[in-house]
Amino acid sequence: MATAATDPKQYAHELIDAMAPGQVSTAVGLLETILDPVSRALANAPLEDEEISEEETRAVAASKAWVAEHPGGGIPFEDLLAEFGVTAEELRHSQNAA
Repeated sequence: MATAATDPKQYAHELIDAMAPGQVSTAVGLLETILDPVSRALANAPLEDEEISEEETRAVAASKAWVAEHPGGGIPFEDLLAEFGVTAEELRHSQNAA
């Protein structure tokens, strides 16, 4: 078996060959993150880099309370469209026209 000092790339291949399938998936994800600068930046970014305002805290609490009061629920799609003054038929027509 090669050592990391003599041929690191070959050694990495040998380590991957010795892994269980689940470990390989994890290693692939890590390698993709290392090679993709955007993923790397996101992985290293702080969870929250700005102060959370009282208004944001209240909005989050209100949304959590709404979800708790409507388990498994949500807003019907037609109601959401109505908030924007659009019907499902108009939406379908606009999608077909595009």
